[in-house]
Amino acid sequence: MIKSMTGFGKSILQLPTKKVTIEVKSLNSKNLDLNARIPSQYREKELQMRNTIAKSLVRGKVDFGLYVEITAEETSTQINEAVVKDYMKQLSKISLYAKQEEVELLKMAIRMPDALKTIREEINEEEFKAINDALLSALTKIDTYRTDEGKALEKDFNIRIKNIGELLEKVIQMDPERIEGVRERLLKAVSDLKEEVDQNRFEQELIYYLEKFDITEEKVRLANHISYFITTLATSDSNGKKLGFITQEIGREINTIGSKSNYAPMQQLVVQMKDELEKIKEQLLNVL
Repeated sequence: MIKSMTGFGKSILQLPTKKVTIEVKSLNSKNLDLNARIPSQYREKELQMRNTIAKSLVRGKVDFGLYVEITAEETSTQINEAVVKDYMKQLSKISLYAKQEEVELLKMAIRMPDALKTIREEINEEEFKAINDALLSALTKIDTYRTDEGKALEKDFNIRIKNIGELLEKVIQMDPERIEGVRERLLKAVSDLKEEVDQNRFEQELIYYLEKFDITEEKVRLANHISYFITTLATSDSNGKKLGFITQEIGREINTIGSKSNYAPMQQLVVQMKDELEKIKEQLLNVL
């Protein structure tokens, strides 16, 4: 069973004084590339949350967002009364108008530095446990998303690897005809010379050329690689990197068959195999 690296998960948690929204989305990447957007009051728990995400998602370009919306009447931002009063006192001294209204002075004072102060809240462990549970819920959703995407990819891979296998069977059936064609071309080339040749030497040279064009080993190895790909695809783990290595080996054998074939109908089959393999490789970039 394979999984895609593309996915999205979201969880919303309603606490007594705030609403917490957690979003996790991922795209394909060679390694885990995690970008986190977390409010400053939860920074001390960032490493713990990162580890939780890494264990679940393993690989991919991951964007993690934790958003907090205050829903209660209380707020952590308060007016710094002493500072504001001092500002108003100073402003009244330099005011050009003796009867400057205090409300205007207050408007000016409130814009001054440090007029407002934010009280840093300590993280409540029960609250963070609820947030962590919400994170796990979002990760479960993104894992389900990845699994569903993986099923679609697996179906496509099975179709394409089956096509490569069927094309290989056509190559195997065509091979005797190809070898006979090579033999006939060599015989014709010799006869066109209208020269007497040593028959034993000619047979030796013929065997040499036929061995150069022989693709028996490549056919066997390609069949084995195809079988290994299908077996790996059916395992319980998602082995994107391993499948990538197998496709590299499949590509080598296909390329060697193409270079040795020296026969147009077989080369057409090789081109079709390459086309199917490239589509597999493209989709494998998104497999976990």
